[in-house]
Amino acid sequence: MGFLSKRSLLYALCCLCLNLGVARDTISSFQSLEDPDYVISRGSSFRMGFFSPVNSTNRYLGIWYNKISVVTYLSVVWVANRERPLKDSSGVLTIYEDGNLVVLNGQAEILWSSNVSNSVPNSSATLLDSGNLVLQGDTTGAIVWESFHHPCDTVLPRMKVGNNLRTNQKIQLTSWKSPSDPSTGRFSAGVNTQNIPQGFIWKDGHPYWRTGPWNGQFFTGAQSWVLDYHRGYTLVYDKEEIVYSTFDYVNGLGLSKHFLDSQGNLKQLLWDDGKEDWEVVGFALANECDFYGTCGAFGGCYALSSPICSCLKGFEPKIVEEWNRGNWMSGCVRRTPLQCERVNNRSEGVGKADWFLKLEMVKVPDFAEWSYRTKDDCRKQCLENCSCVAYAYDTGIGCMSWSGNLIDLQKFSTGGLDIYIRLSYMEFENKRNLKVIFTITVIIGAMAIPSTAYFFWRWMTKKRARKNKSRESLPSKNLNNVKLHELPTFSLEELATATNNFHVANMLGRGGFGTVYKGKLHDGQEIAVKKLSRSSGQGLEEFMNEVFVISKLQHRNLVRLLGCCIEGEENMLIYEYMSNKSLDAIVFGMEIVER
Repeated sequence: MGFLSKRSLLYALCCLCLNLGVARDTISSFQSLEDPDYVISRGSSFRMGFFSPVNSTNRYLGIWYNKISVVTYLSVVWVANRERPLKDSSGVLTIYEDGNLVVLNGQAEILWSSNVSNSVPNSSATLLDSGNLVLQGDTTGAIVWESFHHPCDTVLPRMKVGNNLRTNQKIQLTSWKSPSDPSTGRFSAGVNTQNIPQGFIWKDGHPYWRTGPWNGQFFTGAQSWVLDYHRGYTLVYDKEEIVYSTFDYVNGLGLSKHFLDSQGNLKQLLWDDGKEDWEVVGFALANECDFYGTCGAFGGCYALSSPICSCLKGFEPKIVEEWNRGNWMSGCVRRTPLQCERVNNRSEGVGKADWFLKLEMVKVPDFAEWSYRTKDDCRKQCLENCSCVAYAYDTGIGCMSWSGNLIDLQKFSTGGLDIYIRLSYMEFENKRNLKVIFTITVIIGAMAIPSTAYFFWRWMTKKRARKNKSRESLPSKNLNNVKLHELPTFSLEELATATNNFHVANMLGRGGFGTVYKGKLHDGQEIAVKKLSRSSGQGLEEFMNEVFVISKLQHRNLVRLLGCCIEGEENMLIYEYMSNKSLDAIVFGMEIVER
């Protein structure tokens, strides 16, 4: 048999093996992968072939987990021709004559290419057991292209995400447009390496969420992303690139990935073999304060307070009317000018120097400027620079200072960093004067107690009488048959605990009236909490009327009202959670709730 005949026979056998779906992990330059053929990585962890997303007839070349029998939105980890789908099953993956990996349609049009300018002929493409598709030169075996450098919406262990400073290439995640459409969506995620590295999610190119600065072990402002299931991120600095990678998981976790969904949420997912489904073990954007810049400049956000936004001490709302309506984007402005500003403006002579207010356990603001200084030098540097409005120091980071607006500052219950806000000394003088006045008042009060006790008792008695009379007159004409004190009330803290601080994972629905969350009380009872929106236009009387209507309507097809919460600016209704009722019961019940 001649040489050409042997080569033709070998080619035919290779093609036959591919067509039979044998677990072959490599495509050579004389081979092709045709729909519905596939290749499987050598360790059988991943499979590559053509697939159609749910509710779609389009065909895409992708990589997914081999052990998951059904190809779904969550099982696919990479897509090649995400912007140019195939309309039929004529797709072919092959190595083109210039050495590039390409996807062709039935008319031999190139729908996707690895687009390597320095590719070499006789290349080969191999699907590694890490899920990485690599294109290698035939003689040297050097990798000239790899899918890990061109991710879609998924980070796999040992995949790097960051910036290559030598080539200026940014390796970032980009979300699908929807679970049925792998084309590039509105959200992207990656590392911003300016000054101090931080993780970001961007929406339409604008900041949407950030992790806070990296301190050498973890991101200091990503509380919802600090997990017990792994040892955290590894951020690597070298001369060519700054990257972070996620691969150092404890043994026995099985399939795991980080995933940017089409709604802009960053999740860590673990595959549960028993349930044959994904379990979410890490979640970014866990509450309203996680949205970038929720409270505007010089505003602090605390998810457990109501309202969640407040101006920092020494600052006041820039636009009071908007702030009171719950629109905090305009932020806050300084109430008392700094001493250095008054001197520079020659409006006042030399006075006492500015001081610093310490805020503990916070996600420090964005746009920090870094310098390698001690803590004392960090404070001194900020104090000597009139444009410095705040500083912070961390042993793992060094000295951080801010010279512009403080944006995206968030208060935590635990963790975070301490920050020192520059204020006029008069802000502290006013506080000291109040302390003096309070002390004098207490002394005078203590001296006058024997002579005023009787009058105080009479005053309290009258006050109770007025309060009781006010309570009796509270119900409107629509509430004259309701005794409000008979309806159980829940505290804001109790409901925050039941709903995991109103976590988005517990959200049941949202509308113009507000948001409904699922929760569980300390006694195990499941509840549905209707948190009314401040922008819904529903006042106290309308809210009380709704309490009246629902408390009087009792039917087996209606949700039962368990109580309410009126605290601060929050108005909430608490219903029993009906997970197993019929559809018509739930719909009719929610019609009453949303009225």
